[in-house]
Amino acid sequence: MKKFQILVDSSSDLKNDYVNEDDIAFKVIPLIINVSDTEYVDSDDVDCEKMLKHMHESKKSSSACPAPQSFLQEFDNATYTFIITITSKLSGCYNSACVAKQSYTKPENIFVIDSKAVSGTEILLVDKLVKLIKSGLSFEEIQEKIISYRDGRSLYFILQKFDNLVNNGRMSKIAGLIASTLVIRPICIAHEGEIKIAKKIIGIKNCLSKLVQMICEKSKDYSQETLIITHCFAEKEATQIKEDIESKCNFKEIRILPMGALCSYYALEKGLIICH
Repeated sequence: MKKFQILVDSSSDLKNDYVNEDDIAFKVIPLIINVSDTEYVDSDDVDCEKMLKHMHESKKSSSACPAPQSFLQEFDNATYTFIITITSKLSGCYNSACVAKQSYTKPENIFVIDSKAVSGTEILLVDKLVKLIKSGLSFEEIQEKIISYRDGRSLYFILQKFDNLVNNGRMSKIAGLIASTLVIRPICIAHEGEIKIAKKIIGIKNCLSKLVQMICEKSKDYSQETLIITHCFAEKEATQIKEDIESKCNFKEIRILPMGALCSYYALEKGLIICH
């Protein structure tokens, strides 16, 4: 048995081999996309292109969070467990993890973290947890520091389509109507775990440019920070954002990753999520 382990849900867009440390167990707990009578488990080998094609052809689709048992069955693999979930404002995943914690024989050894975001923010939290664990801090000390770190993160996203966010109640119909107009391209943010429209820009090129400006104006020094861009079949746009930010900001590292099934389902084609 290892002393520490990290569990993260699949809205993180991570795969199970992401953490490769001898002293830290790691696992991605999958969410599920249901399209008609087909279940797509958001695992390492899920075919997002096939899922989206099927979804567009179907009139019925939804997402489902993991059951408490999915978390509970992992707890005996380590003395202490950290769980990172998608924002509790958009999914029942956080509540499911909390139920699992309370069902365990030693709930005091489980710490559930509401990321208040999704995708790259969860990745940054995993990275930070690994560093904190390897620094030798106690379980209680790590809890305090990881929450402080989470509260300093920022998430932006630019989507071309908002259908599933609106249809599944993750975004208001009014905001969705504004977001889905042909001319206006909104820059959305995660604010206290909820989706908010921060800027309304005309044209996608102007939207991408304004996003870079917003990020670079937020701080003069990013030399110790990582920025993560996840995309749904929008590698060209993701690369453009990366290059533009690199020319204006001094991030320590900028990573581009493809979205998994859950994020692809809500972001849809050409969707981009940017976190730092």
